[in-house]
Amino acid sequence: MRERNETSLERADRNFGELLQELRVTQTGVQFLFAFLLTLAFTPRFPSLDGVQRATYVTTLLLTVIAAALFTAPAAVHRMLFQLGAKRRIVRVSSRLAAYGMAALVLALSGSVLLVVDVTVGRGGGIAAGAGTFCFCTGLWGLLPWLMRRAVLRDDD
Repeated sequence: MRERNETSLERADRNFGELLQELRVTQTGVQFLFAFLLTLAFTPRFPSLDGVQRATYVTTLLLTVIAAALFTAPAAVHRMLFQLGAKRRIVRVSSRLAAYGMAALVLALSGSVLLVVDVTVGRGGGIAAGAGTFCFCTGLWGLLPWLMRRAVLRDDD
């Protein structure tokens, strides 16, 4: 692995800046999903949802709130520890929060797709679409980076 000519503090600053850029992308998606879910409860068709669909809705709404909270938590962590010389710790904790946020987001996206397809096509289609969404996002956000990391580490040996 090529080293940059930077101090550990400069590296932490750069890493935090990169993390914030990543969070800006994911946060926007979570905000759109949250807004969409909030409006669903006020549509004319919402009262006709069955118990499974309502449970899926509430679970998905709460997962979206959890994702939003996890994605915004690094800003609160940074604000509380600002100028205390804890940048490396801030980056480490914020990175974990972002990873947990991605896990909540994949579940929220899968639940949203499950709900919409269940209502429009049927339960079987909803389950298939929700599972497909979960597998697709998990593959892109988890498996692909893990495989790339393995390849990079193998190439560095």
